[in-house]
Amino acid sequence: MDQQTLLTVMTVFVCIAAIALVIQMGMLIGIYRATRGMQESVQRLLPKIESLIDTSRQTVEDSRKQILDITSKTSEILEIARKQMERVDEVLEDATERAHIQLERAEMVLDDAMERAHKTVAVVHTGIMKPLREIQGVAAGLRTAIQFLMRGRPNPTHATSDEEMFI
Repeated sequence: MDQQTLLTVMTVFVCIAAIALVIQMGMLIGIYRATRGMQESVQRLLPKIESLIDTSRQTVEDSRKQILDITSKTSEILEIARKQMERVDEVLEDATERAHIQLERAEMVLDDAMERAHKTVAVVHTGIMKPLREIQGVAAGLRTAIQFLMRGRPNPTHATSDEEMFI
């Protein structure tokens, strides 16, 4: 390549680079203008955003206070409920123990009543029924003796007929 061609090629590339720099400059100017427009919009919104941030902070602080208050009240309620459950548990244990004691007493009373009933029946058998049987036996003996005496002498025919019945 000769010098002239080389110079022409270099000139073309320099022109292309200059055009690219002009395009870049135009884009940078566009970016600058867009940034300025955004900055103005943000400047207009900045007081609203700051008031929103202040309101949010205040709401968060109020919420924290309320949450702390709710948490403390909830803890108190849980503590009271725990104490009440302990009391209920104690009452149930006491009632169970008392019921058990009363059942044991009722069982002892029932056993004692049954034992006394058995003793009473035994006393009736030995004290009343035995003498009644003895009296009944004596009365039967007296009745038989009286019948024997009232009959008089035995008749031999009657005695023979009685003996024949057994033979």
